[in-house]
Amino acid sequence: MIPYTAPVDDLRFVLNEVVGLDAIAALPNCESAAPDLVDAVLEEAGRFASGVLAPLNRVGDKEGSKLENGVVRTPAGWKEAYTQFAEAGWNSLPFEPEYGGQGLPWTVAFAVNEMWQAANLSFGLCPLLNQGAVDLLTEHGSAEQKSVYLSKMISGEWTGTMNLTEPQAGSDLAAVRTKAVRAEDGSYRITGQKIFITYGEHDLTENIVHLVLARLPDAPAGIKGISLFIVPKFLPKADGTPGERNDLRCASLEHKLGIMASPTAVMAYGDNGGAVGFLVGEENRGIEYMFTMMNNARLGVGIQGVAIAERAYQQARDFAKTRVQSKDLADGKGGPVAIIRHPDVRRMLLDMRAKTEAARALALFAGTQLDISRHHPEPAVRAAAAARVDVLTPIVKAWSTDIGCEVASTGVQIHGGMGFIEETGAAQHYRDARITPIYEGTNGIHANDLTFRKTGRDKGTSAKALIADMRATADALASLPGDDAVVIRNALNAGIEALEQAVAWVVATQAEGDLQGAAAGAVAYLRLWGTVAGGWMLARSAIKALEGLQRPGANASFLETKLVTARFYAEQILTPAPALLPTIVTARNTVMALSEEQF
Repeated sequence: MIPYTAPVDDLRFVLNEVVGLDAIAALPNCESAAPDLVDAVLEEAGRFASGVLAPLNRVGDKEGSKLENGVVRTPAGWKEAYTQFAEAGWNSLPFEPEYGGQGLPWTVAFAVNEMWQAANLSFGLCPLLNQGAVDLLTEHGSAEQKSVYLSKMISGEWTGTMNLTEPQAGSDLAAVRTKAVRAEDGSYRITGQKIFITYGEHDLTENIVHLVLARLPDAPAGIKGISLFIVPKFLPKADGTPGERNDLRCASLEHKLGIMASPTAVMAYGDNGGAVGFLVGEENRGIEYMFTMMNNARLGVGIQGVAIAERAYQQARDFAKTRVQSKDLADGKGGPVAIIRHPDVRRMLLDMRAKTEAARALALFAGTQLDISRHHPEPAVRAAAAARVDVLTPIVKAWSTDIGCEVASTGVQIHGGMGFIEETGAAQHYRDARITPIYEGTNGIHANDLTFRKTGRDKGTSAKALIADMRATADALASLPGDDAVVIRNALNAGIEALEQAVAWVVATQAEGDLQGAAAGAVAYLRLWGTVAGGWMLARSAIKALEGLQRPGANASFLETKLVTARFYAEQILTPAPALLPTIVTARNTVMALSEEQF
């Protein structure tokens, strides 16, 4: 497997030039994100990702995690790497200093998270879920719960999990059957089974904090009758150390296509009378609270899509530079050359690179909006940014993970037959990527979310506000010299026009009551959003590249690469995007036309 090199320069460029980290650093409680500190964080994270986590990626894939006598053993080197990770403070970046956090913006944490996930996706899942659990308890936990759990989870001494899915429920959380019964001491007794619990059991930390959805006996039916509970593996003692073992266990580990080293557990609660659980917030509001963690995880999974795309791109690029085969079409003379000299391989590599850079920038832009929604002093600005995060979350999650799978697949293609065997490592990236469009809500669910909740609910108001920002970028390109700006602007404007029409159609179709018709075109609608929004981000990148190239002493090679990548995206990826509009509009004519028997 080709080594991973953290793309620190690319991340720095996006943060400083494309998404505006300087404006985030000017917000209250974000002042620590000074350029020198962020540079140091990125450099050190890159070294840790490349030097410690990446070498374990293949080890984890080959060994996997194993359940032995009720204990999950992670692969060789895993525990030592996690200890280094926690001791270096990497768990604590975006959290409140009151509980041991470093108080850095989520935008910076997102950039660092990409490096963890690219270096070792199976490892990166543990801190990804833990940060979502911390976010949830910070927002909804009681003062006592925060005192007991937050400092331990922020430090990485303990890790958190998300317990939603059950065998009969899947993504339909209204079907949750896990039971909670009130106890006389004010706690609850939890009984039931949860499946697909990432890092539900492991040997990395002394305690695991499970956040569990369950239903009280007198709860309302459906999704409104679900409550949320903290169910620790070991009940904390008065001094904060782990005490008595709770009534829960890992019943089995799933055998999977990829992410072999990430223990995906079947968790059994209450074999011996009930696991002790502590209510978060109020009864019957569990889904509301859990959405804090779910949305955090959805953005995190979107970053996983970016990360696996970056890893697959590096793998394919370096292979293409060394794999010698066929003559150079430029002159047709001489012996075979490295395949990177061939136009189709160049096309595939540029496609991989452009999609990855577009998805990265969009994810980090979402991070800036998240920070603004939490820290800006003006309520109206916070509200507008929160609305942007709402629109962007399903796009970042679904579009970026689709990109991750596509790019990983292209990486296998560039390797040819060598990509289809395990020795090169290209196949692992493809296998690992495939889960990302599935967990944290399938991408079809996110397409429906974008269509109905994020567009239809406010009649397209938030969507149109985001499109207005895209228009401003297109207008800014008009004042820049050269045909690159013209090409990118024309493609972006065409994409925006198609997107505006799609938003209007989605709103009108729901107003007509044709929900099934709107759902039939939802995946294409999300794809159009992602493609155009990605083009918008790379247009912003192109503007900064063009401006930079006019300054003496600029890194011309780096900036020219950004400009060519943006133009390639505009011509090859964004230009065909408006063709998705008729797909969105006409899908209702055929998608539901056949009877079940005709399939």
